[in-house]
Order: sequence, then structure tokens, then C-alpha cells
Amino acid sequence: MVIVKETAESTLTARPPHTAELLMASDGAVLDQDGDTKLDDVERADTLTPSSSNIESSSRDPFNIRNGLASEDQLQDLRRRRKNGKRLEKYHRRQNDLIQSFLKPMEEHTEDARAEEEAARLPVKIAVWASLFANFALCVLQLYAAISSLSLSLLATGIDSVFDIGSNVLLVWLHKKASKLDANKWPVGGSRLETIGNIVYGFLMGSVNLVVIVESARTLITHNSNDDLNELHIPSLISVGAALGVKFLLFLYCLSLRKASSQVEVLWEDHRNDLFINGFGILMSAGGSKLKWYLDPVGGLIIAAGVILAWGRTIYKQFELLAGKSAPHDFVQLLTYKATTFSDEIEKVDTVRAYHSGPEYYVEIDVVMDANTPLWKAHDLSQQLQDKIEVLPNVDRAFVHVDHETTHVPVRTPQISMILMI
Repeated sequence: MVIVKETAESTLTARPPHTAELLMASDGAVLDQDGDTKLDDVERADTLTPSSSNIESSSRDPFNIRNGLASEDQLQDLRRRRKNGKRLEKYHRRQNDLIQSFLKPMEEHTEDARAEEEAARLPVKIAVWASLFANFALCVLQLYAAISSLSLSLLATGIDSVFDIGSNVLLVWLHKKASKLDANKWPVGGSRLETIGNIVYGFLMGSVNLVVIVESARTLITHNSNDDLNELHIPSLISVGAALGVKFLLFLYCLSLRKASSQVEVLWEDHRNDLFINGFGILMSAGGSKLKWYLDPVGGLIIAAGVILAWGRTIYKQFELLAGKSAPHDFVQLLTYKATTFSDEIEKVDTVRAYHSGPEYYVEIDVVMDANTPLWKAHDLSQQLQDKIEVLPNVDRAFVHVDHETTHVPVRTPQISMILMI
């Protein structure tokens, strides 16, 4: 039975140290105290039993968390409850998924992620290039609609379509650039390039739409109320309507792929925003021609403001990634469990941190081993744990530090010196 003990330093006590002096490796090799045999895969070694390598032993579930799994019958009973039944079922299904992820070896997490990435490679490529070609064709249509109708609402949709092409080209270029950066000049790689590109592009979108807001406000202020309604330009509305239909199809296609690629997620958000922009633009342009003249400039102002707000939200999210926002709590829990149960040599887990450095995570883990653990064994175990974590989905870098005590302060707040100049 494994005991979890929480101290003032938030330290987890892992499984008890070895009572025997031998450790069985995944290939059947035995390690002695002198370290004559190289340490092999510890996590895989724990999963092996004498009868079958495919059956997990009880050591793979030292905290007996498997007992917390809710059966399908229990979930159905929860669902039938009158009050909060669906919420309870959803919560326990999430708990089931979390427990299953804990019990799954880290290699399986990596293999599953690679399989999903490989399966999504072609659909992602289709989404990127289809969006690029579609946006180029729709840009021509919407610029024609804006110029021929002189509608401010359609002008706002036309400007957005021009920048859609810029967004697609920028994403493709940054993706290729990030994979070819010189490691000597950029040691941490180019994972943050896409994040920086999204921020720059968002500021450009905001700047251009400010021009539309100013022009719409000027039209509202200087317009002569005795003027006739704007002329209804049917071809322009048909052009924007065609763009609306194409954007809807692209939105549906990217919807199921948005979790497979950060590129597709940005494209999905863009198509979603364009549905509102184009649909609202058609209504306000037609309203300015048939109902009240001021509906058209008001529509242009609202569309431009909506684009600025949408991209402002995107910029904020991207800044969070660059600033080092913490990884989701479930992922930190997974790291904590895997570090705690990785090897019997790990007595405690002192600190677990996972935070964004761009779209991917940096992971820092401090573990505690016995002070008499041989250096080679401490190094090999920590290196093996680090290697396994670094191939987990969305992990860019991992750092595993080994200590022999927990009396030091696990978290040090950096002291920032400020010089006041008078």
C-alpha cells in the first residue's frame, strides 16, 4: 500500500524504498548496488509481471486510484437524477478520463499523440491551403463589392478579407521558418514565432479597422439628413453572400480539426468571425439602401469594432502564452502522478511546475532520492524521467532536478530591484 504524505513544503511521499537490492529492467536485466548493469526503462519495468508483459501489476496503481473509476451503470444512474444529473455524469466522465490518463504509461500518451498528429496531417494541410485559396478568391469578390457599392459595411468586410490572406500567408511562412531556425542562434527553437506572428497580425488588424471606425463616424456626423437612401447594389450583396457560404463550409471543416493544430485553430476563429462580419455586413448594407441611410455607416462601425474586440481577445491569449501562463491543472496532476510513481528510488516529489513558453509547455520537476543513492542511478533515473516527459504532447522542454532533502524553500520569488530616478 502506498502512502501519500503532504508536508508543509507540499512534498509528496512516493512508494517506500526498495526492501530488496535488485531492480528488474524491461528487458529482464537485473541491477545491483554497484550499478554494473545500465538502468533501463523503469516505468516499463514496473508494468511487467512474470506471467505476461501485457498485464499491469499492482505497482502501476500504487494509490489504488482505479477504484475511483465510475462504471457505465453508475454514470447512467447519475444521469437519471432530476437535479444536476447531467452535470454529475459529465464530471465523473471527466474524472474517469483523468484516472485513465494517470494509469496509461507515458509512452502510450506519446504514441497516441503521434498517431493523432499523423492522422490529422493531411486534413490540416487541406484546411490551410483551402483557406488560403478561398480567401484569395473571396478577397477579389469582396473588394469588388465594396468598391462598386461604396458601402461602408461592405468596405469593412472587404478589408477583413484582404487581411485574411495576410493571415494565411503569415501562418504558413512562420510554420516553415520555425522548423528551420539555426539552433546555435535560437537555442529554444521557433515554437514562439507563431505566437509573436499572431500578436503582430492582430495589431495590424486593429489599426486598419480603426480607419473604418473613423470613416463611419465621419459619415454619420457630416451626412445630410435630406439625402436619399443609398442605392441597392445587388451584385455586391450576391458577392458577399457567396463569401458567407464559403466561409461557413470552411468553418465546419476546421471545427473538428482545431485541436490538432494551432494553425487550424486560428483559421477556425477567423472563419467564425467572418460569418458574423459578412452576414451582418449584408444586412446593414441592404438596410442602408432600403430602410435608413445611417444603417450602413453604423454597420461599418459595429463590424470594425467587433473585429478589434475579437482580435484584442486573441492578442491577450497570445500574450498569456508568452508571459508563461500555467498549464491546465489536469496536466500538472498527470505530471505529479507520473513523477511520484515513476520509480521506487524516488521517495518524494518536491515541486512540479508546467507553464507556457509559446504554444507549448516547459516542465520543471524536483524529486527527492535517498542521500546514499549512487550518482549514476540518480542521473539515469532523472534523465529517463525527463526524456519521457519531453515527448509528451505539447511539451517543449523538461527539467528534472534531484535533491536529497526538502528543507530548502521550494519556491523562490525573484527580487526585482527598482531604481527611482528623480
